Amino acid sequence: MRLLTAHRPLRQTLGRIRYHAQLGLLNGLRYGRHLGRRSSLRLGGAIVLWFAVLSLSFFVLVRGSMYAYQSMGWGTWSSIGLGMFGTALVFSAYLAWLWTHLTGEGRMRQFLPRALIVLVAGYSMYGLLYLSSGNSRDPEMREYYSSLHPLMRLGASTYFLFDRNGVVTDLERTAEDYLGMGLSMDETSLHFKLADRYVHAMDLRTTGRSARRNSVTAAYFQLMGFQSLHHVSAADHLHVSLPVSRP
Repeated sequence: MRLLTAHRPLRQTLGRIRYHAQLGLLNGLRYGRHLGRRSSLRLGGAIVLWFAVLSLSFFVLVRGSMYAYQSMGWGTWSSIGLGMFGTALVFSAYLAWLWTHLTGEGRMRQFLPRALIVLVAGYSMYGLLYLSSGNSRDPEMREYYSSLHPLMRLGASTYFLFDRNGVVTDLERTAEDYLGMGLSMDETSLHFKLADRYVHAMDLRTTGRSARRNSVTAAYFQLMGFQSLHHVSAADHLHVSLPVSRP
């Protein structure tokens, strides 16, 4: 009896320790789940924000250039310059907000806006000069890429960032090409080099792709100011063109 009485305080102490340990573990799990949800929401919000900023930046680059070219009557390269300037402004505004949010400083370091200009210019030059082998039907297509109008190259390269499986099937054509395909030659075809020495049309592959994806492709180019039309002639394709600028 004395032995049981002597061990009673020890059992009570161990019981309290076990109780508080279980309570702490339960609260820790609840708090951890709460933090996990908050972290997930913050991460998801950051990803959505980055995607929105990038999408807006590409939209300003291409659509801003097209607006200057079509509605303001600017030249090709000055229009692209305006689009690049607008894109740099969008990135600068976001970077300024991010810099203030993270550092508490109201003014960015001077090298950051300059780095953004270099980044935007570098991407634009990349899109104007390079067509990936994965986005061309054959190696010869890449040799004719420089004959495509710069605004169309800019729009196409931006689209291929989001659709890595997009394929250009045709660019520049000659009279012999039409005869070889058994088609009547259209002298007004935008696949010919025009007075500005550029081709104003390209064909994109539609076979082997879902109707929804082809619709999204057509909608993208229309949103950016290009014309798109689903053709079924020598082969099923999406015909994308840049209207000739009014003099």
